[in-house]
Amino acid sequence: MIMKNRYQHARFLLSSPDSAHAPEDSGLEVAFAGRSNAGKSSALNVITGQKALARTSKTPGRTQQINFFTVDDQRRLVDLPGYGYAKVGRNIKNQWQRHIAGYLETRQCLQGVILMMDIRHPLKEFDRQLLGWCHAAGLPVHILLTKADKLKRGPAQAALLQVRKFLTEHVSGASVQLFSALNRTGADEARAVLDNWLGFEPE
Repeated sequence: MIMKNRYQHARFLLSSPDSAHAPEDSGLEVAFAGRSNAGKSSALNVITGQKALARTSKTPGRTQQINFFTVDDQRRLVDLPGYGYAKVGRNIKNQWQRHIAGYLETRQCLQGVILMMDIRHPLKEFDRQLLGWCHAAGLPVHILLTKADKLKRGPAQAALLQVRKFLTEHVSGASVQLFSALNRTGADEARAVLDNWLGFEPE
């Protein structure tokens, strides 16, 4: 069965340096987060079925503001700044982290966070920090282990089980799946999570 992609008509709304300049805190939002080299923009484009909704770049850390995309009048997708990129100065890193934390902790319409991790390097320091923020804010998290095409099936499954074990022990309300923007593995599964969080009725 082919799932309907409700996100193919998503459109850019605005960029905000922080949550104070975000759209009105109403309706429903789901945020996309991840390290700067985790393939966040590519994943967002594949999930929405659009080639360039989110800007992709060979230079990690390009997304430096909070970008809002409308799905419809009441629903939005939010692309958070990539974090943890080594070539960005410490002051900028700290500023990004404050803005991300502030958004996660204060945004009332936020329904959950899709967190991208490179399957070859999961659960880095910033990933764990973001999971902690979400846990403290009572936000559900769904992890995409991106670039799954880079590993053979056995190592990919081992990484999935490793992250799942960590979540079971440390983070309630979190789930994880394999994902590849290259061959679109896991796109339907990710969209099903979005549909649930954003209150779409099953087809």
